[in-house]
Amino acid sequence: MRELVRKWNKISLVKRIVCGLAVGILLGLAAPQATVLSVLGDLFVGALKAVAPLLVLFLVMGALSRHQEGKQNNMKRIIALYLLGTFVAGCVAVVASFLFPITLTLAEGTSDMAPPGGIGEVLHTLMMNLVANPVSAVANANYIGILAWAVLLGLALRKAPDHVKDGIEAIAGALSQIVQWVISCAPFGILGLVFTTISQQGLQSLISYGKLILLLVGSMAFVAFVVNPVITFIGIRKNPYPLVLKCLKDSGITAFFTRSSAANIPVNMKLCEELGLDEDTYAVSIPLGSTINMGGAAVTISILALAAANTLGIEVDFASALILSVLSAVSACGASGVAGGSLLLVPLACSLFGISNDIAMQVVGVGFIIGVIQDSVETCLNSASDVEFAATAEYHAWLKQGRQLPAFMYSKKERQQLGIEA
Repeated sequence: MRELVRKWNKISLVKRIVCGLAVGILLGLAAPQATVLSVLGDLFVGALKAVAPLLVLFLVMGALSRHQEGKQNNMKRIIALYLLGTFVAGCVAVVASFLFPITLTLAEGTSDMAPPGGIGEVLHTLMMNLVANPVSAVANANYIGILAWAVLLGLALRKAPDHVKDGIEAIAGALSQIVQWVISCAPFGILGLVFTTISQQGLQSLISYGKLILLLVGSMAFVAFVVNPVITFIGIRKNPYPLVLKCLKDSGITAFFTRSSAANIPVNMKLCEELGLDEDTYAVSIPLGSTINMGGAAVTISILALAAANTLGIEVDFASALILSVLSAVSACGASGVAGGSLLLVPLACSLFGISNDIAMQVVGVGFIIGVIQDSVETCLNSASDVEFAATAEYHAWLKQGRQLPAFMYSKKERQQLGIEA
């Protein structure tokens, strides 16, 4: 048995996940009555939801408690890149919806969750989440509140004895290890999640929304492979694709299957270490990015809102589209602080066009149907760009200081000229 486990662990996580995905689809089609398999997916998601909030709290708190005053970091530039990336992603989604307009077949009977009534309510929710009770923030996975308390506690603990800081760091390390263990069980969790989706909705449910899925995935792919590389190129003035592809491979793939930017934080932290980034900076920027760097969510909000407008025959002018881009960016940054995430913020965007809440919630219902694909790709984009923008900001500082970038950022010819090895 031990030998079997050892051989299983030797297989790459991605290959194991693909196996789980394939088995889940086959069982969902061949034995939909085997509902006990759904427990695997529930356990996996539950474990991620349970440990991720604690991880964010202790990581940020520990990093800030160790931070030395006066030490240069790149947080302002990183935050600016996060916000810029989210806004531009919303713009891309709006343009894509104009170029490839789609309509939806809406049905009755949708989610009974209450959406926010306006941008003022979203901002009010965000502000209240900042001052939420820390215990309730952790219990309810309120990442805005968790970050706020982590920052305050981290700053307050700067003058604490070293053994206190060591203890916080040890707990953060232990939680990271737990998340790694949970992620190693992803093949079985994915099996359960896919089985549940296929057995309950069938493949036909996804095929019927093929155009919408293609538009969402295509827009997110454009952001990942065109927009974000352009932003990175402007920052470092070098070929951005070695960094982009590395982030998508090492961060995006695991995020795609876990569907949680917060749970993917240990993966991103390890990747940042491999990229040679400053630990004091990425220990704060990566958890922060999992909350405010929401380019994928901005795409989802914009496309679904415009699809609803097209379905109802509502003409959308340029000014309204621009406002929608800004609204999507602001709303997306607060997606982790509003129950239901990006999908529940779709009615907010729909209200910009005067679409009733009843209709808007039907659009949310469509979003939940395609969520197995939409949410996975969205999380992949969000998580990979967390590292990409953090690295862009730091590499920019390196170049200003006359430092060399990591070897993988140079072509073979450049490495030969610089005398460095790959």
